[in-house]
Amino acid sequence: MAIRLELIEAVDLAIAGDWDAAHAIVQKHEADATACWLHAALHKIEGDEANARYWYRRAGQFYESYADPKAELAAIKAALTY
Repeated sequence: MAIRLELIEAVDLAIAGDWDAAHAIVQKHEADATACWLHAALHKIEGDEANARYWYRRAGQFYESYADPKAELAAIKAALTY
């Protein structure tokens, strides 16, 4: 399966509340910037700010950009499905 399709699946799982399954997918794609962004958002949702900030830096994104996790997940999905 292409990385993009796997990441879309991970976003859908995150939106559905399946953090563990989404996290398992993004961990396989640590070299991909969008996967890093999703990884960051997942850790932000989890409440692990330090780990989230690490992944935001890897993604070239900012922790403060989104206050609402659902809006951020929607933005990530939009970036994957443009």
